[in-house]
Amino acid sequence: MDKMKTIFEKILEGERIGFDEAELLYAEAGFHDLGRLAHAVRLRKHPEPMVTYVVDRNINYSNVCVCCCKFCAFYREPGAADGYVLSFEEIGRKIDETLALGGTQILMQGGHHPDLPLSWYEEMLRYIKAEHPVHIHAFSPPEVVFWGEKENISVAEVIRRLREAGLDSIPGGGAEILVDEVRSRVAPNKCPSEQWLGVMEEAHAQGLRTTATMMFGHLETPAQRLEHLFRVREVQDRTGGFTAFIPWTFQPDNTALPGCRKLTSVEYLRTLAVSRLVLDNVDNIQVSWVTMGPKIAQLALYFGGNDFGSTMIEENVVKAAGVAFRLSREEIHRLVRGAGFTPRQRTMDYTMVEAR
Repeated sequence: MDKMKTIFEKILEGERIGFDEAELLYAEAGFHDLGRLAHAVRLRKHPEPMVTYVVDRNINYSNVCVCCCKFCAFYREPGAADGYVLSFEEIGRKIDETLALGGTQILMQGGHHPDLPLSWYEEMLRYIKAEHPVHIHAFSPPEVVFWGEKENISVAEVIRRLREAGLDSIPGGGAEILVDEVRSRVAPNKCPSEQWLGVMEEAHAQGLRTTATMMFGHLETPAQRLEHLFRVREVQDRTGGFTAFIPWTFQPDNTALPGCRKLTSVEYLRTLAVSRLVLDNVDNIQVSWVTMGPKIAQLALYFGGNDFGSTMIEENVVKAAGVAFRLSREEIHRLVRGAGFTPRQRTMDYTMVEAR
């Protein structure tokens, strides 16, 4: 217990913890002690009793994908009867609806479509900026790597072209667990962890802010979850480009990994708390009401979370795995106030905006 007490004191004094200390905390610290520690760190970073959120919409411009990840219930193989690619006009209509609801950004992701050239994505970005101007938070490191290999150009060149066409920031999709032993089993066709991190580092070097994510509770071990956190921390030490970290639990229904059990709320909250303690250089930790539901999301605000994520006017990927919680801005306000905080709408880079 002396060792645990020393780690607690170290954290409360603002010192950084190492891997072995994080492992001991994750495995043996009391549930409420972990929550108390994570909340103390959260209050040190954000002393004001405020919880932020963003109004946006997830637009999946295509569900056609050759990646065939075992955890995904959303993708369709090329030639499937229910495969689709949205027209630019349909994308524009979805953006207009989002703006009318007070939205400030769109999150756009699709699959690894074998037949769409990089120029198609550039045209889509230019169309959006010209016809429906909005902050575009889009794509993911595996998509960037896929396009680079397809077009035989560097990751830096892909990012440069997307940025010049209108890309504003990159979400942390496709991270899953940043340990190749796990990735090779759940997503064998997706870029390895070093490339995922490399895309983010290059995006930061080109002036784009990004988020980082972790989908846990499938084939990884607790130690591999921690390895993921420490790899994100190392990149953030060098670049400072991650605005937020978003961990969520794998949803096994309708996937090729149905034998996995759903993690409990306690397991989620422990992982969230440890994320807050390890990622001392990432300002914001998002709670996941989409996978955990609104009540656990409220509790998560006392386990290190300071951001309620997105209203997600539209969400299709997690829904395909059988989970569908929907929250309006008014409901987020009610939940945040009910948890004892003041809700504030923000942009992707955490600039506060007046709710419209």
